[in-house]
Amino acid sequence: MLSERRLQVLRAIVQDYVGTEEPVGSKALTERHNLNVSPATVRNDMAALEDEGYITQPHTSAGRVPTDKGYRLFVDRLAEIKPLSPAERRAIQNFLGGAVDLDDVVSRTVRLLAQLTRQVAIVQYPSLTRSTVRHVELLQLAPARVMLVLITDTGRVEQRVIDCPAQIGESSLADLRARLNARVVGEPFNQVPLLVQDLPESFDREDRPTVNAVLATLLETLVEETEERLMVAGTANLTRLTHDFPLTLQPVLEALEEQVVLLKLLGETQDTEMQVRIGHENPHESLTSTSVVTVGYGTGHEAVARLGVVGPTRMDYPGTMGAVRAVARYVGQILAEK
Repeated sequence: MLSERRLQVLRAIVQDYVGTEEPVGSKALTERHNLNVSPATVRNDMAALEDEGYITQPHTSAGRVPTDKGYRLFVDRLAEIKPLSPAERRAIQNFLGGAVDLDDVVSRTVRLLAQLTRQVAIVQYPSLTRSTVRHVELLQLAPARVMLVLITDTGRVEQRVIDCPAQIGESSLADLRARLNARVVGEPFNQVPLLVQDLPESFDREDRPTVNAVLATLLETLVEETEERLMVAGTANLTRLTHDFPLTLQPVLEALEEQVVLLKLLGETQDTEMQVRIGHENPHESLTSTSVVTVGYGTGHEAVARLGVVGPTRMDYPGTMGAVRAVARYVGQILAEK
């Protein structure tokens, strides 16, 4: 267990290295930070931190830089996550509040997150399997053709055209719409099949084939969208940080093009807690020079998807974590209003 003084020295090293991009020496620490100890004591503390693997010396006669272990302790001991300024919060709210649909929400979110953090931003679309039904609309296109519109609590909209086995009048269609919504609105998708299985029996025999056709399409819609969807922005931000990648940036960029890799980086959707994976904690070998900050977002207490950023391990962790958390909260609020 590190003493509080050595934790203070480690925090100072991380802060200086993130800010200056240069290895940090004991003289610089005593000049820039109010450590209330002599330079000799700082040198001793730095030697102890190096022995325990929290910092390392990249070159002979150079200062020290944090290791993955040092960054991990720094993040775990953060007293607070840097809050956004009132101006930043207003800008986020205004920018995201102008979105017209779910695609626009995700597009604006990923661009905003990349701009705020100057990292690579990743936003996962809300999954249908973790959504509830907000409304089912049935629109008559022709005497025997109907459009089914499924709207989820996360603002996702799915449309299907149904060729009915017989003509259906407006009054019958309105009756089906009302009875269907009475059973499924507010219910999770996995409960819908059970809730509607006996619905055809409540209709006249001649209307049952059409009711069955509508229900079959609805159930297909609930299970059809199994592929997770993602949006990525800000990859170009990494090109200004090439010196942060010890070998080459290319493997990092290639890994970020793989959807399976991105999904693993985001983690489990249901988890609403913020996760920070540093360097070798990342599951993909090409990303061991990066850190990933992710958090779940949703319209209630359970996350329906995750978002986050990928950047070098030399990252402004308090600022990045604050931005990721704030954006996730605003996205959740906006989805609840859609």
